[in-house]
Amino acid sequence: MNTSRILKRSALAVAGAAGILAVAVTVIPQEETPAARSVKSSPLLAAALTQAASLPFACQEAIFKAGDQFATTRYAIPDEFRNATVAALGNLTETERAELTRPACAAWNNWATANSSAVTGELDNRYLNAALPVCNKFTVATVGTVRKFSPNAPAAARGLEKVVKKVWTEAMTELSATASDAACRTSYSTAKTAW
Repeated sequence: MNTSRILKRSALAVAGAAGILAVAVTVIPQEETPAARSVKSSPLLAAALTQAASLPFACQEAIFKAGDQFATTRYAIPDEFRNATVAALGNLTETERAELTRPACAAWNNWATANSSAVTGELDNRYLNAALPVCNKFTVATVGTVRKFSPNAPAAARGLEKVVKKVWTEAMTELSATASDAACRTSYSTAKTAW
């Protein structure tokens, strides 16, 4: 597996494997972009990979199988969100990382296996029907799908939801201030606390 693909999976899949953000785990194999190349050599990548390597096997499994498990056909994750998520993951405290336990990740894996088809279909349909720009399609599809499916996530993974929300909120806060497109800044700002 190449470093770019590991980055894409670990950056968002840690958040998704961490619990409730089933949607953020969806990683579509894409060609390498300049943004992906710039993050590939980043110290943030090293931090994300180190965190992933120190996780229980069930959590590693959730991270590295997430892209296959939630293999969407339309839904796409903007590079800027991937980058902001890697930064947010690097800011997790020891207490927050402690929520990534074997029982919590195993519960998540079982839920994800049972619900992957429904989640994937929901993401694709919401993405297709959301208005442009792509950043808005992403936030609308993600938030709508999370709202629909998170109440059904296993109780054993609920502690992870706080961590996932923190990563999401931090990434959205960053992007609402730094995204190059005004419509994207608005979309990210709206999505910050949307679920």
